[in-house]
Amino acid sequence: MSLTADVKAELITVRDPRPTARVAELTSLLRFSGGLHSIANRVAVEAELDSDILARRTARDLVELYGVRPELVHVQGSGARTGSHYAVRVIEGGETLARQTGLLDQRRRPVRGLPNKLTTGSRGDLAAIWRGAFLASGTLSDPGRSAALEITCPSSEAAMALVGAAHRLGIAGKAREVRGIPRVVVREGEAIRAALAAMGAVRAASEWDQMRQRREVRAGVNRLVNFDDANLRRSAQAAVAACARVERALEILGDEVPDHLRQAGDLRLAHRDASLDELGHHADPPLTKDAVAGRIRRLLAMADKKAEAEGIAGTEAAVPAGIED
Repeated sequence: MSLTADVKAELITVRDPRPTARVAELTSLLRFSGGLHSIANRVAVEAELDSDILARRTARDLVELYGVRPELVHVQGSGARTGSHYAVRVIEGGETLARQTGLLDQRRRPVRGLPNKLTTGSRGDLAAIWRGAFLASGTLSDPGRSAALEITCPSSEAAMALVGAAHRLGIAGKAREVRGIPRVVVREGEAIRAALAAMGAVRAASEWDQMRQRREVRAGVNRLVNFDDANLRRSAQAAVAACARVERALEILGDEVPDHLRQAGDLRLAHRDASLDELGHHADPPLTKDAVAGRIRRLLAMADKKAEAEGIAGTEAAVPAGIED
């Protein structure tokens, strides 16, 4: 199962016993899964859902909370929606239900956002709003750079109402439009975990957070490995370049090389992979790292000066192509 399906399967089992929370969840689900329609010149309330279990639970809630008898219809997917869907319709008594849930105001005008009595409710009611919205049109992607908990909204007003509810729950959600469709998106990893937990998907929140932490650790290890590899490559290239220049310097200077500089050059060539500090320990008597570096630097400078005076290639010319000094 996908992450989205896992979350919805867990949320379907959440049953808040408080009447206000049940009303908030059902109203939000109706608002984000279809809402109001006109059928035979009558106001109908319809929810189009992607789960037979969720459709049956929604129908049962409508019976228990409002005493209406909804129709359950199997709908074949078309257009952007593929696969089977299930419509829960209330035609007889649909206008009354719309008024009771707040989908219609007192002047029979559709409410474009969410009823104020819901968005100003308790934390439990606000969590129920998010639960209903996610069950209706929510998705959750894998942890990572593009991780997101996203809910498709029927209007920009509904999106803003959902964002307001999220902020009251301490969750950072943002409203945006993607190809003209309003959406509410939660992107930050901890905020996604908090949103899942607030809705009641406690198990999914824990599993998602564990996946996120494993990916972060793996990404951190990969960064360190890549960093170490890059350092090793740079060190190896620097050693090749240094040895090539020292060889060229000894060739240019011949017998003119002072003994202490020749000793430093020979050490460099004898221990090609050693650090300057290690070269110092190989010297007799031992030298400091700075002393070895200074002698090699003077050896190269002396050779380059002679090469320039004689018009021949200096030590830099000995470095293989593609190798940085």
